[in-house]
Amino acid sequence: MHLRFSQDIESLINRLSEEPLTIAAILSETSERGFSLVIGLLVIPFLFPVPPGLTGIPGTACVLLGVQMALGRRAPWLPKKVAQFKFPTSFAKQLLQNVRRVTRILEKITRPRLSRIASNSRIWQFNGICITWLSILLIAPIPLTNPFPTVGILLLVVAMLESDGLLMCVAYALTASITAICATIVYLLWKAPDLLNQWL
Repeated sequence: MHLRFSQDIESLINRLSEEPLTIAAILSETSERGFSLVIGLLVIPFLFPVPPGLTGIPGTACVLLGVQMALGRRAPWLPKKVAQFKFPTSFAKQLLQNVRRVTRILEKITRPRLSRIASNSRIWQFNGICITWLSILLIAPIPLTNPFPTVGILLLVVAMLESDGLLMCVAYALTASITAICATIVYLLWKAPDLLNQWL
C-alpha cells in the first residue's frame, strides 16, 4: 500500500527544488487535505533535533489549525505572517527526508477501517480538540516531553488522511496517556523543591 501522505511528500520535495518551502506553499499544494498534511509536517520536526527558534511558529500554527477543526471548519486558514513562515532550505530537505522515514513505518499499520468513525463530522471536530490540546502540550515548556504529543498528533492526522477509524481510537487512548504523563511530570517538577528540602 502507498500512503496518500507519501504522494504529497514527494510532490513537496519536487517543489522544494524550485523554491523555498513555506506553510502557504504546503497549503496550496494540498488543497482540502491541507489540515492533516500541514499539521503532520509541522509537528514531525519535534521528533528530531531542530535548530533553536524553529518550533514556536509551527507549534502555534498547529494550535490555530486544531481550533479551526474543532469549530468544524474544513478549509484551513492561517495569518499571513504564519503562512509565510519560510523553512531554511537545508532544514526543509532534512525534514522531508525524515517524513519519508516516518511514512515507511506508518504504511505498515494504517488502512481504511471503521469508516463510520472516520467519516463522522463530529469525530472531525473531536480530532480538532485532541490536536489542539496535544499542540499546547507540545509547545508548553515541559522538559523531555516533545516526542509524546508529536506521536499522538501524527497518528491522528494520518488516521484522517487514510480514513482509519481504528487508528483514531488508538490515538485517543494515547492522547489520554500523554496527558497523564505530562501532568505527572509537571506535578513532580512542582514538588521537586519540597523533596530536595526533605533530602537535604
